[in-house]
Amino acid sequence: MTNDKFRKNDDFDLQNFLPFLLNQAAEESSLEFQRAYKDRYGLLRTEWRVLFHLGIFGEMTAKDIGERAKTHKTKISRAVRKLEQRRFLKRSRDEGDRRVEWLVLTPAGQTVYRELRGIAQQYDARLAGLFSADEAALLRRMLRRLAGMD
Repeated sequence: MTNDKFRKNDDFDLQNFLPFLLNQAAEESSLEFQRAYKDRYGLLRTEWRVLFHLGIFGEMTAKDIGERAKTHKTKISRAVRKLEQRRFLKRSRDEGDRRVEWLVLTPAGQTVYRELRGIAQQYDARLAGLFSADEAALLRRMLRRLAGMD
């Protein structure tokens, strides 16, 4: 019996298991951008995603954002509440259906979005620069396919 507590007991290669690799790559590749939105603006992951959806698409409902971001409605609701408290977005009731709330960025929210968008674009270019142009394009296509976006 060996004393190596990390002795391989199984032939399953976790380091090559695609879901594990994708998760590891996602976590590692998002760390620097996370520091930008968390340290600079005090935002959490779901909050920046809500901010970006409103910045990109304009007025939306929380339900629409949840569906596009593939994020549970409870997390979206919490993020909307925090962004509203910070005056980054405002809500308004739909006149035709009082159950529906429309969300839109305030001028302060638009400023934060534009600043973070610039940081995101620079970071994306640095990550893509780890690959040739063809490799980066292929990687994006493959990831979109896995994400059900193609």
